[in-house]
Amino acid sequence: MTAQQPESRGAAVSAPVLELDDVHVRYGGSHILQGVSFEVAATGVTALLGRNGVGKTTTLKAIIGLAPRSGRIMLRGSEIQTMATSRIVRSGIGYVPEDREVFGGLTVDENLRLVAPDQGADAPVVGRLFPDLVTRRGQRAGTLSGGQQQMVSLARVLLRENALLLVDEPTKGLAPKLVTEVADVLAEVARTRPVLLVEQNLPLVRRIADRVVVLDAGAVVHRGAAADLVADVDLTRELLGVSMRREGAA
Repeated sequence: MTAQQPESRGAAVSAPVLELDDVHVRYGGSHILQGVSFEVAATGVTALLGRNGVGKTTTLKAIIGLAPRSGRIMLRGSEIQTMATSRIVRSGIGYVPEDREVFGGLTVDENLRLVAPDQGADAPVVGRLFPDLVTRRGQRAGTLSGGQQQMVSLARVLLRENALLLVDEPTKGLAPKLVTEVADVLAEVARTRPVLLVEQNLPLVRRIADRVVVLDAGAVVHRGAAADLVADVDLTRELLGVSMRREGAA
């Protein structure tokens, strides 16, 4: 396994929006995260990569306060690791979970009004990035396709002025056309706010990510520029067990 790599010279030099320092997560007798340390730049997309089961989702849950953790987690220079999830959200972190977790019995508009009561589907960001949701505003979210539900989940966090978005496998189970649509939205979002993205689709990572952090067995084993990793077939196969040549398009 490779040693941790420094950021490339082209990486952002401004203060990171998020810092993890020696973060551990234990569930019962299992030591899931074993001293995870990395930074998320204040701009662009940082992709958190790794094989299945290495702790990527657990890392996001530790940040947002949904997993028992130790160590230091700092958002814009302030420690948040002792805060409850509700306070962390109010501090400026938006979370898009792996399973979307829309309220299926509510309409699209009602799902969005839970976050923005005065706007819902009328919010400018919804009309700009998710026009399909505007036309489906009265449809129950549980009857939407997986890709449409993902758009609802993304739209909810964009209705708040978050300092950072945590997005967990947004293209999981989606058809290629919908993967491209999600990638378009994430690329647009990342122009105005930083994103920490867990994703298995390497062409998507190549397209929108600036930096990568790779986990293995609950520890960081590689950090660096996304372009450098995906351009190195042997390193990609070593770290992730996949080849860019076998991955689908984004």
